[in-house]
Amino acid sequence: MREFLKQTFASLVGSLTSLILFFSLGAGGLIFLLIAVASRDTGPQVKDKSVLVFDLSLNITDTEPTLGTNEAIGRALSNEEDTSITLRTVLDTLDKAAKDKRIVALYLNGSKDDAGSSTGFATLKEVRKALERFQAAGKQIITYDVDLGEKEYYLSSIADKVFLNPIGTIEIDGFSSQQQFLKGALEKFGIGVQVVRVGKYKSAVEPFLVEQLSPESKEQTRALLWALWGEFLSTVGKSRELTPKQLQGIADSQGVLLATEALERGLVDQVAYFDEVVDELKELTGNSKEDKSFQQIKLTTYADVDSPNIKKSYSENKIALVYAEGSIVGGQGGSQQIGSESLSKELRKLRLDKDVKAVVLRINSPGGSATASEIIQREVVLTSEQKPIIISMGDVAASGGYWIATYGDRIFAEPTTITGSIGVFGLLLNIQEIANQNGITWDVVKTSRFADSQTITRPKTEQELAIYQKFVDQIYNQFLDKVAESRKIPRQKVEEIAQGRVWSGVDAKKLGLVDEIGGIDQAIEYAAKQAELGDDWQLQEYQEVPSLEEKILKKLTSEADVQNLKLPAPLTTELLKLQKELEMLTTINDPRGVYARLPFNWQID
Repeated sequence: MREFLKQTFASLVGSLTSLILFFSLGAGGLIFLLIAVASRDTGPQVKDKSVLVFDLSLNITDTEPTLGTNEAIGRALSNEEDTSITLRTVLDTLDKAAKDKRIVALYLNGSKDDAGSSTGFATLKEVRKALERFQAAGKQIITYDVDLGEKEYYLSSIADKVFLNPIGTIEIDGFSSQQQFLKGALEKFGIGVQVVRVGKYKSAVEPFLVEQLSPESKEQTRALLWALWGEFLSTVGKSRELTPKQLQGIADSQGVLLATEALERGLVDQVAYFDEVVDELKELTGNSKEDKSFQQIKLTTYADVDSPNIKKSYSENKIALVYAEGSIVGGQGGSQQIGSESLSKELRKLRLDKDVKAVVLRINSPGGSATASEIIQREVVLTSEQKPIIISMGDVAASGGYWIATYGDRIFAEPTTITGSIGVFGLLLNIQEIANQNGITWDVVKTSRFADSQTITRPKTEQELAIYQKFVDQIYNQFLDKVAESRKIPRQKVEEIAQGRVWSGVDAKKLGLVDEIGGIDQAIEYAAKQAELGDDWQLQEYQEVPSLEEKILKKLTSEADVQNLKLPAPLTTELLKLQKELEMLTTINDPRGVYARLPFNWQID
């Protein structure tokens, strides 16, 4: 009966959505829809001598965010453009453009980058490699921006010509990580917090317990930031023919440089206005100065183009690319979550599919439920017994994210991947004080001492905390054993490098936690080699596919204007950080209340 009602309701929602689209869009909108659908047959057209335009404000993610019906309709009817693109799309599109004779250059456009991108450095590293392949094909890269942040400059520094607006600036001031602490607020509102944990570096619970970083947390954060900063210095320095020492000197002495100062330091090639950059691009495309603009096509549009120089191949031998992105939770999971049941089911299906010869599991997760992580890991183990399963780590694969990676046949990570964090904790909240302050009390009748131990109406007793600590200790020891066994590292050494400490990809390789430094393409190539497929294979991605309504609505908004986007005020930014901290609590659904998770919403500024 429940399934019948669910299906009936889903059908009703679909019908209502169609009606809303019909009446909201009107005849003109329906004509546009018909044109949009019809255009699928021919696809976007690329003119000779075109420039591929890559908007640096795009957020690059592993998977497409799923939209609810209301959100999709709202986006279609608003003046809002999609602000994200998948990494696989970016890599494939750049490689396609490198071979396409109609594409003469790439333009990295940073002038629309008002809000900034949330893309991580490990993802940017993979994009940068694709840009190198584009250059190796003999094609130019030109970049322009008004204010270059470090993420934008990490990509832009590879360009043959870097243009900066005369009033613009460039940021080279190093990396920082600021943690928000909630202890004082929780005490003020009468919310009690008790914690059980293992690992002196397991700082995920610190925002609820203390008012500043612990010495151990500062130590690991400092080491990680320096590892990532070192990668930035060496990579950017190589492109701009500057030594890491010179760049460090700029960071220590100036931090933010004016356009003329950036030119003097060799960080940019020319100080110019946007119209002057457009004139430069017109020369590349053969347009005259009287023309309104240069011959161009957006990267997001070109992604749908079939290149005449690339012959499509088909093979019955599949390499499955599976995504694990977001917090790890029990059950099916939701948007930007890794559900233990849904991912396990997918791995089981691929394990039994005879056409799938190897699996690449792409992990971009700070962890989450220890129980859910163990359920997923079991499927990784079983899959590895049937066919190669290769792990590709994205920006972060830590705690539970590392747990599910351990038994892969080979683990790839970027230098700037955040991984490790081998440790567990339990977070126990209670509302006794705030309730009592508002005249709410409770009384209980029970048959045994621990019958009400799961309640949040009072703090846990010493005996109850001891039980939780036993759970945490048990799971931590299991974590250590699994790492020692799968990575063939002596358990004593695992204990030393665990303790909840986070590591960069470079340091993780030195410690034996990962096998190779490389991105998703290297992981795919290795999977084909392990499966002994030669060149006879085809990549097949497995992720949630947007519904037809979502695809139509995305088409409607593909050319929307984003000029009205504004950078949030500092206060709003901090409130959004707080919202993210509290949202994390909604993913806490482990049956025993034990979690293997990275420090909450850890980010680099």
